[in-house]
Amino acid sequence: MSAGGSAWSEATRQLALSEAHTLAAESAQAKAANFFAAADSEKRIAHVLAPLAAAGYHFLPDRQWPGSRRAQVDMVVVGPGGLFIVDTKAWKDPVIAAGRVFRGDADVTDEFDGLADLAWKTEAALAEIGLAPGEVRPVVVFAGHKGVNASVGGVEIVGEGDIVRHIARRGQRLTASAVEQVLAAAIKHFPLIGAPAPIDVTLPEPIIGPEPALDMDHLPTESDIEAAILEGLLAPPIEEWMTFLHPDQAKLVRRSFNGPSRIRGAAGTGKTVVGLHRAAYLARSQADARVLVTTFVRTLPDVLSNLLGRMAPDVAHRVEFSGVHQFARKVLDERGIDVRVAPKVADQAFEDAWQNTNGPLTAIDTSSRYWREELDHVIKGRGLTTFDEYADCARIGRRRRLTLDQRRSVWALYQRYEAFLRSHQVHDYADLILLAGAALRDEPMVGYTAVIVDEAQDLSCAMISMLASVAGDGADAFTLIGDGQQTIYPGGYTLAEAGLSVAGRGVIMDVNYRNTAEILALASHVVRDASYVDIEGTNATATAITSPRHGERPLFARARTRTEHDGKLIQQIRRATQSVSVGWGDVGVLCAATWQVRDAVRLLRTAGIPVVELTDYNGSSTDAVKVGTIKRAKGLEFKQVLLPWVAERLMSLDADEPGWTDSEIERIERDRRELFVGVTRARDGVWVGCIVTAGPSA
Repeated sequence: MSAGGSAWSEATRQLALSEAHTLAAESAQAKAANFFAAADSEKRIAHVLAPLAAAGYHFLPDRQWPGSRRAQVDMVVVGPGGLFIVDTKAWKDPVIAAGRVFRGDADVTDEFDGLADLAWKTEAALAEIGLAPGEVRPVVVFAGHKGVNASVGGVEIVGEGDIVRHIARRGQRLTASAVEQVLAAAIKHFPLIGAPAPIDVTLPEPIIGPEPALDMDHLPTESDIEAAILEGLLAPPIEEWMTFLHPDQAKLVRRSFNGPSRIRGAAGTGKTVVGLHRAAYLARSQADARVLVTTFVRTLPDVLSNLLGRMAPDVAHRVEFSGVHQFARKVLDERGIDVRVAPKVADQAFEDAWQNTNGPLTAIDTSSRYWREELDHVIKGRGLTTFDEYADCARIGRRRRLTLDQRRSVWALYQRYEAFLRSHQVHDYADLILLAGAALRDEPMVGYTAVIVDEAQDLSCAMISMLASVAGDGADAFTLIGDGQQTIYPGGYTLAEAGLSVAGRGVIMDVNYRNTAEILALASHVVRDASYVDIEGTNATATAITSPRHGERPLFARARTRTEHDGKLIQQIRRATQSVSVGWGDVGVLCAATWQVRDAVRLLRTAGIPVVELTDYNGSSTDAVKVGTIKRAKGLEFKQVLLPWVAERLMSLDADEPGWTDSEIERIERDRRELFVGVTRARDGVWVGCIVTAGPSA
């Protein structure tokens, strides 16, 4: 999300542009050379970099090192690829080996620490305007060398003949307006050296042998420079929200916590974006960092992995994305523990167990679905192993109260179900988590320096406990990201049950950056008065959220027949994509059930509309309408969202009709929260379709 122009005054911006444009002269090379009066090597680097001005780069040479009265920065380069702090080394035959830098026999690696620290502090300073960490790049240029490409201690090392391509290949990460903001901030952060430098009584840095001679083989040719710039210009532009955040978000990405922490906020506040940036930030924090990002939604890891690969390719290999069940399987495979998860066999095992159920449970709810949820989410989701534990369980998220005798009947059903599973020698998905948790207690996993959980409210207590054991309780080791209002699965948990506390380490994000005010009004209507228990154990209701953006009013299409409804759905997709700013790939058709997804895919393809199912979507750009369940769409966003075949009761003002059972009300509340999630996936427009039994079409 762009921080906007308010962060810097117009006067400051004009000062930045005035100083940067002073570099303009008869030619690009003359422009850079006029501002370089230091060593010959620095002058040469100026000449080499000068053609980047044509690609929108600005040069700030010989700036004061922030916080120092003597040291100076050779050059700060600001442009579409970010901010580069460039230091030139006129060293003869330097050697980079095993992550160390040598000049002759001397190990000079520690000399790079100051530049790395400067980049770290510059990141913090530019977070004030919303520049994301990772967009500040410390670069050492070996004068007179070519074919150098290394990274030591967070500092990038390149040869003189490689520097243009190194900068240009970053592509267009900042918009023109963002470049101006960063330039203004850089001018303030790196003051102009306006007075003669004080006399330094220390001995100058020795140069081993004469300054390296420059031959034409070390300089990029004119065609090389043109090719490098063109390559950068043609690189796929990265979305602005990946590099420019709201200042509060940029600061949160860098914030350190002395134990498990939680980032929460309503839909559209940018939690997933912050989590992604935080993963990259933590991956850069130390040389051996390894970060795990996990979530319940199976689609999201592939999408986030692709986004991080575009946003932070330098640390993408240090961040692992995995669904929580996929990670549990990895834990068991690494320990040679055989687990056979067979969902269909497990479903049949439960139905066989349910056939022998009568009395108290059927009197409460004749639907086996409610009781399957009780077993999966309350008993196994918490890892309960004895009846006494279940008898004392608070059953967070379940409205229907159960007496002690009724709980005994539930426990008997659970025992029958488990016996059927074991007799068939299969496991269900809850077993996968429980077995992985037990394996980690027996043999802890090492190697991960941080674990980030997105959509944490959807995970079970057993899942959180398993992941917490991987992360440990060190500083910044475990981050939970989520929103209790978007809980769409039965049951629930509190962090206390998982043995965790985030007291004093919780942050609330309260500004919606995605949705328009009109979309939020519809979303708020959907979850009006709906209550839930947050994972920190507090009772909560729908949070009032606001947005500074305004747009078109959501459309509510009512139809008397399926044919009429489907015709309106196709018509709305075609209407939405008539805008030059909306393509097929910007549209999401989100459904409540998998059978609706199948129907929607068939309907769209019959109408000649290109389709990609969310089960096959990995975050790559595609010119096809995305179709999937609302659950699959968690963490994603679209310019236009269409929600077909929505139950009319979810939109009704008087949905809480008398006579409904607690289990029915619980289901409706979850369905409303799920619809809330679907509505808030939309950035600009929402269409909701209902088939009504009476009343006029609209």
